[in-house]
Amino acid sequence: MSPSIQLLLTHPQTFWATIVKTYSPPQIEFYGTLLIQVLFFWVPALLYTAVDYFLPDFSARHKLQQPFPQKQPTSSQIRHCFLIVLRNQVQNTVIGMLMRYSSTLLNKPSSFRITTTFPSLFEFTRDFLLCWLSREIIFYIVHRALHTPFLYKKIHKMHHEFTAPVALSAQYAHPVEQLVANALPIAIPPVVLRTNILTMWGFLAFQLVETASVHSGFDFWWRWAKHHDLHHERFRGNYGAAGWLDLLLGTDIETWDREKRGRLEGKKEK
Repeated sequence: MSPSIQLLLTHPQTFWATIVKTYSPPQIEFYGTLLIQVLFFWVPALLYTAVDYFLPDFSARHKLQQPFPQKQPTSSQIRHCFLIVLRNQVQNTVIGMLMRYSSTLLNKPSSFRITTTFPSLFEFTRDFLLCWLSREIIFYIVHRALHTPFLYKKIHKMHHEFTAPVALSAQYAHPVEQLVANALPIAIPPVVLRTNILTMWGFLAFQLVETASVHSGFDFWWRWAKHHDLHHERFRGNYGAAGWLDLLLGTDIETWDREKRGRLEGKKEK
């Protein structure tokens, strides 16, 4: 085991302090964020996708949309999806590089606090929850706007080519959507709050795992994916990621279904 890995595992605080003292804030922000993208989007997304190929019987038992595999995307669609997602990740990376380069030229500090110490548990939890709430609100507004006829036709329709989504399709999107719906709702809250960079990475990691999971099409993790899977199947409703805004604002698909069943039962009784 290398000395760096050993230090990370045994004395994480010392390891982090060494990183902060050794590298500049732009380097830490750029390479750290890139590593989080790889570990918490690409790894789970590819693992979820691999289940269909290497464990087809297991996959068939756990897919939300049946019958399997008739409703699932083809291999060629998956390959095309991979290339589009890779393009969008490159777009994110280039934008990030340009922003950090311009900040360096203008001698502006990092958007995040980068200290040799870890944030306290209270600070981390508070900022994480504020980021999560803010991201949910921003995403709901943007996503619902993308379902207006003009924006849906010009931008969002591409994402809905996957009526039975897979994890990789979480970032299968028009470049504009990748920026305004996928990247900015996650990036804006920690920048506005000027969180510790470790809090930002923790929040980013959670959001990336979440978006891969809710697009996976599987009923794992207490059917976490069901809410968004219904959105892809029906094309309208369930605009939020967590679901609570849909309940508050009357766009929850399961509530619509219950109300419809209630009306039909009421007519039968008459």
